[in-house]
Amino acid sequence: MSIADFEGGAACPGCIAAPARGGATRGSGSGAVETVLAVPGAHCATCITTLEGGLMAGADIADARVNLSLRRLRIRHDGTATPEDLIARVQSLGYEALPLDMVALSSTETDRQSRDLLMRLGVAFFAMMNIMLLSVAVWSGAGSATRDLFHMVSGMIALPTVVFCGQPFFRSAWAGLRAGRLGMDFPISLAIVLASSISVYETFHSGEHAYFDAAVMLIFFLLGGRYLDHRTRAAARSAAQELAALEVPRAIRLTGGVEATVAVSDLAPGDLVMIRPGARLPVDGVVESGESELDASLLSGETLPLPVTPGARVNAGVVNLTGPLVVRVTAAGRDSSLARMADLVAVAEEARNRYTSLADRAARIYSPAVHLLSFTAFGAWMWITGGDIRFAINISAAVLIITCPCALGLAVPAVVTAASGRLYRLGLLIKSGTALERMAEVDCVVFDKTGTLTMGTPEPVDIDRHDAGDLAIAAALAGGSAHPLAQALAAAARARGIAPATVSDLREVPGHGIEGTLDGVRVRLGRAGWVGVEPGAMTATWLAVAGRAPVEFAFADRLRPGAAELVSTLGARGIPVHLVSGDVPAPVADLAGRLGIANWQAQVMPEGKAAFVTRLAAEGRRVLMVGDGLNDTAALAAAHVSISPATALDAARVASDIVLMGQDIAPVAEALTVSRSAVRRIVENFAISFGYNLIAVPIALIGIATPLHAALAMSLSSITVTLNALRLTRKRRA
Repeated sequence: MSIADFEGGAACPGCIAAPARGGATRGSGSGAVETVLAVPGAHCATCITTLEGGLMAGADIADARVNLSLRRLRIRHDGTATPEDLIARVQSLGYEALPLDMVALSSTETDRQSRDLLMRLGVAFFAMMNIMLLSVAVWSGAGSATRDLFHMVSGMIALPTVVFCGQPFFRSAWAGLRAGRLGMDFPISLAIVLASSISVYETFHSGEHAYFDAAVMLIFFLLGGRYLDHRTRAAARSAAQELAALEVPRAIRLTGGVEATVAVSDLAPGDLVMIRPGARLPVDGVVESGESELDASLLSGETLPLPVTPGARVNAGVVNLTGPLVVRVTAAGRDSSLARMADLVAVAEEARNRYTSLADRAARIYSPAVHLLSFTAFGAWMWITGGDIRFAINISAAVLIITCPCALGLAVPAVVTAASGRLYRLGLLIKSGTALERMAEVDCVVFDKTGTLTMGTPEPVDIDRHDAGDLAIAAALAGGSAHPLAQALAAAARARGIAPATVSDLREVPGHGIEGTLDGVRVRLGRAGWVGVEPGAMTATWLAVAGRAPVEFAFADRLRPGAAELVSTLGARGIPVHLVSGDVPAPVADLAGRLGIANWQAQVMPEGKAAFVTRLAAEGRRVLMVGDGLNDTAALAAAHVSISPATALDAARVASDIVLMGQDIAPVAEALTVSRSAVRRIVENFAISFGYNLIAVPIALIGIATPLHAALAMSLSSITVTLNALRLTRKRRA
């Protein structure tokens, strides 16, 4: 194996496989320039101190701030440093830095909607409490003049509240009408308008009852359900947008041997671009000159660097590790392989978003039935009372309110919120509002290998059998490299207290390894062919000391905690398990054997993974896809439901419905259990809602229930479905 190194500062192996982003440099309000970089290797308070302190030591840096949760570094400077200069400075501090496209990753609109709903919910609650206080006085027997005054004051509070807080429902209902359909929000809006209108009429005609409190109470409970539903969806962004953010915005174009930094959009096929060590390729192309190794793990899942020489084809998105390359462009911008993958993901997302939730399916039947029932009640009482429109409208409004789908609207969000809380405590973050429903239908699981069932970090095998002297030499050579195998070998030697030997004249040989001099003797650590032996079946690096036989250091990828338990549990439940990896056959077969997975495939490219998932779906399977890399993104989006670890590439996390926050993957089995339990709770909530209507509707139809009674009954049903949902948080097993 070759040993790779970064110029301008080493980064950890995890950083090498981290995503690149588009660029973000803009002027701030103070006149300084602000640049935002991704720093995927930042993970603790020490990282913050190192990055911020190291950067602010420069006279041109006004401020540097690290957002640890987003792994972002925001730098304010005087503009003399280019983004490339800032990236080099961060790398010199020991961290990889990547340009970040803030436009592609913007979530401002989602945050605005969340704040808007929360504000309307607060206003509705404040108004409801004040109107209830006035209503208590009326219920206590206030006289006609006092009652009319209280009704008027209630109306002055309620009507602006209805207009302001009811807008989400009114807009949705109007949009549905314009599209020729009656959604869930139409009966809600009609009930609110009728209750308010009747209350205004009763107030100006000195009626005994006004129902401003009912109208505002309706809005409050419905806004609560809408906010819960919104929060379950707010974490999900388009994975296609995340993939667009991975595109490198600038490239170094060579014209007549002169370098010029240009936008990638200005490149054309045939142009020559320079790719320095540590940089991400901005284009698809063919290597014209130079030798190096590429980290293509994001595209192929291959755990080991890929050696390239002149004539080799390369793709946008991979990282150049060792030596400088000159690449002739074959495709750039929207024509690159990365852009094509983004399009593939967008198509898969669109298909999955057509999933119809249980609530939507119930609404198709419920909404027309409610309107028909209300209008029938109005017509019947007009005929019975001989044309008493006031009484008939009251009955019609009571029917609409008592059948108002508030409980139906809360049935799903309340369960999703309760189940999400339970799974969060197990280390699983639910992002999609329909994820639990889809998870409950899963009957097949597809796993990626590297970073999913394994930790994605190589570990030496049987290192203790090696001579301490050999370990000391290997540690000295490995310590000068950022190659994953070298880093793992150096760490293993340190853990055993092995002090590195004194090796001088260290020199990196791109695509081969690293060599130096020990007591006048040439020593090498690298690929099998470079040290004069045939490659073995296992992943390995070789140590060669002149005059001695080469020594093999073999490596294996460490299993993710809980992987064996999860695969065993799925097998016990009769759920088929598939392992689909972009890695070479040997390590894939080894892992499949260790976990007892009979169905496995190796060297599968991203399009192949997505096609495999799609083929299973065509056979009637409801697929759960678990993966973490760029090569998994399209498959994650195409699956019926998907999970990715928190350490996954941003685009993979965004394409997933659920994020595994811890290292232990065993809770995925619990997620399947909880999801099935959650769907049962949803069905029970629907049963409660419809059962309540079977009892309450006849009472409203015969004229016993006023709109106020209807609102109180509706509130009781909403509380009931919420309490039923909370059962998920109390029971360990359902």
